Amino acid sequence: MGMMIVTEVAMFNIRTMLSATLILEAVLLVALPGRGLQDQGKDSMAGMDMSGGKGKMGDMADMKDMGPSMAAMAGHMAVTPVLPKQPGDEAKAKEVVAQAKAAMERYKDYRKALADGYVIANPKLEQPQYHFNNEANARASDLHFDPSKPTSLLYRHTEYKQYRLEGVMYTARPNSTEEELNERIPLSVARWHEHINFCEAPADRVRDYQAAHPKFGMFGSIHTREACEAEGGIFHPYLFTWMIHVFPYESNVKDVFSMNDDVAHVH
Repeated sequence: MGMMIVTEVAMFNIRTMLSATLILEAVLLVALPGRGLQDQGKDSMAGMDMSGGKGKMGDMADMKDMGPSMAAMAGHMAVTPVLPKQPGDEAKAKEVVAQAKAAMERYKDYRKALADGYVIANPKLEQPQYHFNNEANARASDLHFDPSKPTSLLYRHTEYKQYRLEGVMYTARPNSTEEELNERIPLSVARWHEHINFCEAPADRVRDYQAAHPKFGMFGSIHTREACEAEGGIFHPYLFTWMIHVFPYESNVKDVFSMNDDVAHVH
């Protein structure tokens, strides 16, 4: 495939620009649902200031909470802040986890997920974690939050089983406010993240994605529209949607809402 440019009409209608190997290995985009590489004609979103390359919602100070894969994208990610705990926050978060766990029960057999409309993102590419994405749930999540209908199911590739269910991913529209995200899953308990400030390489420089010190892409040094356009690239303020992973089989809340996908969350 290539740069995942998803239209308003079909969120998973991907336009071919680069080879799958190049974009997936270099940029680590694994067909996450949402409006990929979408630019709605504005450089900022509600609650987010993109001009300086960082979001006001989160300054990436807590990189220790992330695995190497996500931490390597510093400058290209926005993370919600930790808000003061309010009455009812823990109960609300626990209810989301309970609903996620209940929804996952059916999908321990990945074939049932396929039967229910989930699609494996890049099944031919060997990955430690596979996203099974549901377009209908992704669309619905823009309008309301239903923990029983996750946008994605997260499967682990283990030594004995290729698809072992370990968690779910929920999404919210890319211009969601801090208040709206907090209403879905309290920000005193968990943190949402979004991929931002993506500079798409011009056609004759796509190999830069694989460079030791790339300028373009999710690991690139370019974080602003001005720098991107000066290099002949196309700037995208954000990729996909706001998203959050939930791992109900973990025993403590930090691991349940972990931002580290480099370790297994099913034991």
